[in-house]
Amino acid sequence: MNPNSWQNRRQAAAVILSPHNLRRTVCIALSVGTVFFTMNQLGIVLAGHAGTIVWLKAALTYLTPLVVSNIGVLSATRRPVPAGSVERTP
Repeated sequence: MNPNSWQNRRQAAAVILSPHNLRRTVCIALSVGTVFFTMNQLGIVLAGHAGTIVWLKAALTYLTPLVVSNIGVLSATRRPVPAGSVERTP
């Protein structure tokens, strides 16, 4: 079994949390999130008009690319369940 592939939720979590994948997905989220934050929210923050909604949007600006990059990792590393077997989730 490849330690960087998965068939169930527990294995998927291990793939996402492996240091190599975690480092890559966090770097992607920080770089993409920073570009989007700069384009969409930086002016409001620098003008001193950032309220709760703006900060929630800022958090989502970083969270969205993190989720998308993790979905990419999971789609690339999924190990198919052999035909005729029953998939069990621990």
